[in-house]
Amino acid sequence: MKIKENNYAFIDSQNVNLSIRTVGWRLDWPRFRIYLKEKYGITKAFLFIGYVHGNEALYKNLQNAGFVCIFKPTLEYKNGETKGNVDAEMVLHSMIEYPNYDKAVIISGDGDFYCLAEYLIGNNKLKSLLIPNKFRFSALLKFKICQPYLRFMNELESKLDYKKSKKGPVRTEP
Repeated sequence: MKIKENNYAFIDSQNVNLSIRTVGWRLDWPRFRIYLKEKYGITKAFLFIGYVHGNEALYKNLQNAGFVCIFKPTLEYKNGETKGNVDAEMVLHSMIEYPNYDKAVIISGDGDFYCLAEYLIGNNKLKSLLIPNKFRFSALLKFKICQPYLRFMNELESKLDYKKSKKGPVRTEP
């Protein structure tokens, strides 16, 4: 009998979305949520995302897929770029939720999460560091302490690639 785990995922949505696109495919977020539950025993998946007015249907689809969306206000620059850096929120929420989960899965290739990974490892609370692109991620996450926890999404394309249905796509990507 498999022991039911109570693990939480903390997901840097922008890092995941852009990294997956860099390797040539698009993530099917609802299928990804199921994968996290089945593979890592994820009972809560926190998705950290910049809030952009007009994307409410996207946010509703992500929430319907089982993600707990944590929104960060965004800034729009003169060049048209929109930025919503979620790193601090992700670290803060992983610590707020710390007593509520058995282990955490950090999903990002951003080295800003090294301190979080190091702390969780030291307290036996890190299940995995799930890196979106094994060919391009922070050197900080390559340190020896993190290596046993590294998993890569590159090999998941056949399971998690977004494929348009004949009815037309429902936008479920950040």
